[in-house]
Amino acid sequence: MKYRNTRIILGAAVLAVTGHHLAASAADHTDSPGASDDPAADIADLYAWQSAEGRLTLILTYAPFGEAGVGATYDAQTLYGVHVDTDGDNEADHDIWVRFGQNDQGDWGVQAMGLPGEAGAIEGAVGSNLEGSAGGMLFAGLREDPFFFDFEGFGDTLATGTLSFDGTRDSVAGTNVTSVVVEFDTEELTGGPDAIQIWATASRKN
Repeated sequence: MKYRNTRIILGAAVLAVTGHHLAASAADHTDSPGASDDPAADIADLYAWQSAEGRLTLILTYAPFGEAGVGATYDAQTLYGVHVDTDGDNEADHDIWVRFGQNDQGDWGVQAMGLPGEAGAIEGAVGSNLEGSAGGMLFAGLREDPFFFDFEGFGDTLATGTLSFDGTRDSVAGTNVTSVVVEFDTEELTGGPDAIQIWATASRKN
């Protein structure tokens, strides 16, 4: 496989869907109204990188600030989307859809549709590394939140007008976040792009 040095531009958004009306309702790490009321739809961060072997890894995190010992957040009524624009028109050329569900015993499973290169869905139990027939990969489960921020320094900066951030003080340390990870060959994207844009959504139908 020929390696492409693909430039990646990230964005994150969360969308609430009620009937046929769309309304932006929350953003990352509960920093907008209503986010804490719906942790399953509260997107925290979106990460992406390409390996030297030409594999693209995308990680969507949500339900931030989980305390140690508290399990992951799964919701069968929430649909997660990771969208990839490969031609620069700000429209998705690839849509990856992820949802959760439970069996009769109450065990949670995860399903991903639309992974580039995969003809069908990848699905299985949460907390497992799931592989597709064409080499795609899916994982969903609890992880320590990699986000780093000094909230105390942020508050002091706003109050005093003087930059007061401390690079050794991580307010998110020791908290967990639910993560969805997908991976596939970059060349499966239409046109073998040299630059792509990626963003994420969470939607709920009431």
